[in-house]
Amino acid sequence: MTNSSNCVIAASNIVKVYQNGSEELKVLDDVSIRVLHSDFMAVLGPSGSGKSTLMNILGCLDIPTSGKYYLDGLDVLKASENELADIRNKKIGFIFQKFNLLPRLTALQNVVLPLLYRGIDEEEAMELAREKLTLLGLADRMGHKPNELSGGQQQRVAIARAIVGSPELLLADEPTGNLDSKSSEDAMVIFEELNRQGNTIVIITHDVEVAERVKKLVYIRDGKLYENN
Repeated sequence: MTNSSNCVIAASNIVKVYQNGSEELKVLDDVSIRVLHSDFMAVLGPSGSGKSTLMNILGCLDIPTSGKYYLDGLDVLKASENELADIRNKKIGFIFQKFNLLPRLTALQNVVLPLLYRGIDEEEAMELAREKLTLLGLADRMGHKPNELSGGQQQRVAIARAIVGSPELLLADEPTGNLDSKSSEDAMVIFEELNRQGNTIVIITHDVEVAERVKKLVYIRDGKLYENN
């Protein structure tokens, strides 16, 4: 499972338990998931099913109570905090429901920021950011701050920020949750095109319409993962 050169995510027997006083809450129960390069997958589940916890673990934002997790061949659970931060910056592009754009920065500055953290030269970083924003139809919005953009435009800025560093994996948490139906459709078209270009994408969602657009679908309920039969 860990030796496959085609495997981006290889997680097995993942358990996540939260301690609430003397009580234990098992949020993930023996979850195993495998994502190959260029997969386009959705994890579909209702609120409280454990899907956000799963995304946090897959995104190296949290660690499981037990289990194994290899990301692009790396044993995540043996990584230090600095190594995990490096993984998040270089190997994973995050797209969130609330966009998580920095309000005081322009669209261009928001997209440039992760590249600067990586140590890329500012001029090169600006060129890459402009390229991605133009690709996503925002050539005339680069100097605008988030509050000057529509929800759909903010989401496209967030997608540009996620893909600008060419990460191994795009993780999208309810990416259409704050969008109207037209902007949701636009976002899904972008995801489909990115996948055609070879991007590996995992979408965490409760939206059946979003789930119907992907190539692979798994379900999560009460902390357990089920394959699409």
